[in-house]
Amino acid sequence: MTAPTVTELGNGRLMLDLGFRGHEGLIASFLLPGPEGWTMIETGPTSCLDRLVAGVLRAGVDPREVERIFVTHIHLDHAGALGTAAEKFPDAELFVHRSGIGHMIDPVKLVASARRAWGLESDQLWGAIAPTPANRLGPLDGGESFELTDGTLEVLATPGHARHHLAFLDTGLSAVFTGDALGVRLAGRRRARPAVPPPDLDLEQMFASLDRIRSVEPKRLLRTHFGPSEAPDADIGAYRDAVEEWRDVALGAARVDPALEYVARALREHEDAVARAEGLPLASDGPESLVSGYDLAAQGLLRYFRVRGLLPE
Repeated sequence: MTAPTVTELGNGRLMLDLGFRGHEGLIASFLLPGPEGWTMIETGPTSCLDRLVAGVLRAGVDPREVERIFVTHIHLDHAGALGTAAEKFPDAELFVHRSGIGHMIDPVKLVASARRAWGLESDQLWGAIAPTPANRLGPLDGGESFELTDGTLEVLATPGHARHHLAFLDTGLSAVFTGDALGVRLAGRRRARPAVPPPDLDLEQMFASLDRIRSVEPKRLLRTHFGPSEAPDADIGAYRDAVEEWRDVALGAARVDPALEYVARALREHEDAVARAEGLPLASDGPESLVSGYDLAAQGLLRYFRVRGLLPE
């Protein structure tokens, strides 16, 4: 295992590259200093747990100095390792959205949902999902505040991608850790790929959450997939535009043929056409698909359309 990259973000804040599936710049975890220990945001999946621990050690942090672990939501690429991380970081209190706590204590339904979405690859992608100790878990609703060195960590309720999605404002950096609220944008990509998965995608809530993030006037965005952006207002507007494009493309395709494969192909062809028009390399088969593939997006959008009565059940 190669040593994980640790990137300084300013004010003592650090970003760890978890090297998911051998890809640099795909899944990040973050370490933030506090007066009595360190705060972690995102554990990533269990398949990256060894890299997470190695990154913490490379950052010069003793695992026992990690006092709090937050996850933006309970999808496995963000929180899959939370149960096993409880052993590696034995003094940390663990925080998730209130509606996700039951799934972390008993992850049977979470694992089943992942297997429906990702098929036979699911277990290999994410690793084993261990139950999280109930006595270590704290519920979040949005509105909570936690002390950091040179600032506070403010919890923002940002549903839409999932009903249990949170973002976090670090006032010391004036930066928002976005989870999947602003999609997937990897190094070298001009625009973010929409993150619109099943089972509880809600585009109206997603757009309201984008307004919520904009309202705190961040100077930076810090994506789990992946890293810093220094143009938050422009990125938020561009992401909404991209999601609206995908919604319209998927709905148009589904009204011709609601088969999953047909809708996924329409989304792929749309993104390829956008890239060609701008003279950019095609990204349709890039590493983004490991965390936000076209089949997954088609599943999420088709379910959303049916729930909203835009397609027959």
